[in-house]
Amino acid sequence: MNPVTVYAPATTANLGPGFDCLGMALDLWNRLDVTIPASGQASAVVEVSGEGEGELPADDTNLVYRAMRFLFDEAGLDPPPLHLRCENRIPLSRGLGSSAAAIAGGLVAANHLSGGPFNPNELLEMAATIEGHPDNVAAAVLGGLRLVVGDGPQLYTVPIDVPEDIQAVLLVPDVRISTEDARRVLPDRVTVADAVYNMGRVGLLVAGMATNHPEYLSVATEDRLHQPHRQAIFPPMKLIFRAARDAGALGVFLSGSGSTIMALTLGREMTVAYEMFEAARITGVECKLLVVSPTPKGAHLEARPE
Repeated sequence: MNPVTVYAPATTANLGPGFDCLGMALDLWNRLDVTIPASGQASAVVEVSGEGEGELPADDTNLVYRAMRFLFDEAGLDPPPLHLRCENRIPLSRGLGSSAAAIAGGLVAANHLSGGPFNPNELLEMAATIEGHPDNVAAAVLGGLRLVVGDGPQLYTVPIDVPEDIQAVLLVPDVRISTEDARRVLPDRVTVADAVYNMGRVGLLVAGMATNHPEYLSVATEDRLHQPHRQAIFPPMKLIFRAARDAGALGVFLSGSGSTIMALTLGREMTVAYEMFEAARITGVECKLLVVSPTPKGAHLEARPE
């Protein structure tokens, strides 16, 4: 059969105060090509190029394949021998949703191969089950900026408009931070004052985006629940934040659990990027910079968007 090609986006979660409930898709894509060999292959074969090459599993323990197998099981089907080619552009363990992209891409591909028995919301529920939390996978499956809330097994998700021309400057350090390590430093309890601080800012962020008031984002992306604690495992964060704000960023925050730092901009992208890079250099952080747009598209079966 002809290869099935799926593109799955990078995502950023939290956007500062929206811990585990906000996620946004970014115009940075992993490509997945899936073929069913005519004969001579008894089990899954996975090829990985780009990010994770030589590191990610090349067999049925690969997360893309595991997501596909999950859907086949839900559909009551035995998976055929599959040949997966994963061309990855999303950095690993940097807070850019590499695992969410793997899951979303695998689910979309498997759903297509199964005849499309599941709708997008059902794919989201599967993705959240596999990932363990819904923020990145909501954006990876459905695209755009998403508010997602779980009520037991039920997920409620709402799209939020993003003002036109907003860009995201990504400072991607060489250092990796695992989600497990980033969650381990969080306290079990928070004060009422800190909870109120974040609740107000989540509301302001959603309202500022939806009503095209990007000037609210400087305050709306502030946080007291996770970023101050995560600074302990990435101390340069505070200086890079200040550099982004001083250079004219609308708002700046740790992308997911880090280590990527994201600044939202409306013009001045190169100035913000330069000042963030300089702050990182001064603190001895090796990094790369990317400037991307938010994207309304989630994982999909079509040619890569330009």
